[in-house]
Amino acid sequence: MINDLLNKTKTSLSFEVFPPKKDDEFQAVFQIMDSLASLHPDFISCTYGAGGSKAGKTVEIASYIQNQLNIDAIAHITCVGFRQSDLEKNCELLEKEGIRHILALRGDRPQWMSDEQFENREFFYASDMVAHLKKNTSLLIAGACYPEKHYEAASIDSDLEHLKAKVDAGVSFLISQMFFENDIFYRFLERIGKAGITVPVCAGIMPITSSKQLGTSVSLSGSSVPKELADIIAKYGEDKEDMRKAGMDYAIRQILDLKEHGVDGIHIYTMNRPKTTAEIVAQI
Repeated sequence: MINDLLNKTKTSLSFEVFPPKKDDEFQAVFQIMDSLASLHPDFISCTYGAGGSKAGKTVEIASYIQNQLNIDAIAHITCVGFRQSDLEKNCELLEKEGIRHILALRGDRPQWMSDEQFENREFFYASDMVAHLKKNTSLLIAGACYPEKHYEAASIDSDLEHLKAKVDAGVSFLISQMFFENDIFYRFLERIGKAGITVPVCAGIMPITSSKQLGTSVSLSGSSVPKELADIIAKYGEDKEDMRKAGMDYAIRQILDLKEHGVDGIHIYTMNRPKTTAEIVAQI
């Protein structure tokens, strides 16, 4: 079980992958999983689209990770767009496939969802869904956390209150949103410790290998960009290969420092790029 792993002294290594958007690209994802498995991660999480648009494919990929690769899989579940009955059916399918771990998320609002639908969703916060799942399933539940606060939160304190509620509802470990400055993560660990949150926390690392990727990642996550990384973009952003090397080097230095500080785990957002991930893992 991942919980037992994270409570050991060794820093764990894990990856995030996602189902491809196009159906004709789906079979290639299994080759990607095979390549990532050769790096011996402790677990792999799999995302899906808002409102469950990729839910079936997430189950299929997670099942392949769990049952064919024999690596613990975490299936992402979002409560936006999921009615209680659909949520329970999805969880039954996961359990039938032998998948024991999920990452419970609020999720982004789908483009098709009206204001009325969004405001009247059955699970308003991830903590609501966590409480329901804890009561009605045997799944082990992970949660997301935001070292720089969720971009919709009114303040750091209110964000911390929501995180505490989620953990108290039944989350047994946390995976952080990406961040690009380790001191931000260390201050976050201090804050949650003072708030009585003692579950393990995996540090989410996104290797930035193109200037376009940075812009997209920041807009989706709300993560700040330190001067050192901004300077790298300014210097190498126009050269594809140099930017890739500089971005990987930045991520490697982040990870090595996190390991030296004894963090519970490193969770790499792979963007389904096994070559880049392999080159980073070789250095850490």
